Amino acid sequence: MRAMVLDKPAPIENSPLFSKDLKIPEPLEDEVLIKVLVCGVCHTDLHIVEGDIIPPRYPIIPGHQVIGKIEELGKKVEGFKKGDLVGVPWLHYNCGRCKYCKKGLSNLCENIAFTGFHVNGGYAEYMIAKKTAIYKIPETVDIKSFAPILCGGVIGYRALKLTGAEEGQKLGLVGFGSSAHIVLQIALYKKIEVYVFSRSETHRKKALEMGAKWAGKLGDELKEKLDGIIVFAPVGEALVESLKYIDKGGTVVSAGIHMTDIPSFPYSLLYEERSIKSTANSTRDDVEETIKLAIEIPIIPLVTAYPLELANRALDDIKHSKIDGSAVLIIG
Repeated sequence: MRAMVLDKPAPIENSPLFSKDLKIPEPLEDEVLIKVLVCGVCHTDLHIVEGDIIPPRYPIIPGHQVIGKIEELGKKVEGFKKGDLVGVPWLHYNCGRCKYCKKGLSNLCENIAFTGFHVNGGYAEYMIAKKTAIYKIPETVDIKSFAPILCGGVIGYRALKLTGAEEGQKLGLVGFGSSAHIVLQIALYKKIEVYVFSRSETHRKKALEMGAKWAGKLGDELKEKLDGIIVFAPVGEALVESLKYIDKGGTVVSAGIHMTDIPSFPYSLLYEERSIKSTANSTRDDVEETIKLAIEIPIIPLVTAYPLELANRALDDIKHSKIDGSAVLIIG
């Protein structure tokens, strides 16, 4: 099988992913073999490739927004059959036994494993996934557009919940990439007003076209006070700047897995019960709820498609904000 493999991290401009022919893996009794059709390209993949976050081993095949068809099933896999269309997100495994899992916080599991980080992911023609890491995807969806929902949508949805924003309230989005443009659609569906902050004039224009009430840059004057803000930009200073726009009791949520250091700031920005939270991974419930919402709304991600062998270019385009919405690798 063809796969894009990472042997060691490097700036994406150096094209650290390389194409390699590998043997098709065999599933264990609690796993399935998936023929990959499409795989979304996530900013987390960029952090892995560039070494901002370090996987436990190399080589590794990135990719955790996967849609494909089951090719082979282990004997302990129930509820699925060969040929089923399934999705595979970031969460690969949680133990179900640790104190976090028992509290319903499987996203914080002490023994957690991630797709494309602890185990090989979807930048390949075939991949293995545990039975607990796969989700049925309706045959009626456009899989190219649906793939980004499995991470960009899921983590954005969890971050939205953490803000506590409700119908009639005001939500800010800092950065307008793959996840943010999906969250915008969820928020509008829930009748939440959306305000977008982006350095990109193109992204600001797109946000307004998609229904945002306001679009500008961090530092611009905004007469409204916001009830919650989700920060997608991996810049610590953006969290501090976001606090300046938050109303009393409001929450700033970081949706990223990696961020530059947060600079010191005056306590007055945090006073009056404002808060800063981080979003860490997701639970199975988050994935199932997001998939359901995506079909119900329906969510329609903006997608730029690339062949598998251009994975480096896709990541470079994400890094330099050259695309609107999401990047997706077409594989199957």
